[in-house]
Amino acid sequence: MPESWWGNAIFSLIPTIVLGLIFWMVLRMIIRGDRTARLEYDRIEAEERAKAGLPPRGSADASAAAPSTAPAAQAAEPASASSPSPDDPAR
Repeated sequence: MPESWWGNAIFSLIPTIVLGLIFWMVLRMIIRGDRTARLEYDRIEAEERAKAGLPPRGSADASAAAPSTAPAAQAAEPASASSPSPDDPAR
């Protein structure tokens, strides 16, 4: 054990720094591995979709996300017709 103040400070900080570096390296490897696995999965999926004659994944999602006129027609209805009020005795 070091006897000086600076020696004690360094002696006590080194384990914290080393553990922090190990933690950072493990998280970095996990994140990189996940990113690599996702890229590989996307590549394989694109190959399989091409073999099956399906369009690429991005083009199928774009057509499904196109806005339709159905929500606008529903918004035009009066609110009382779609949800009755608990205080309305007529219903």
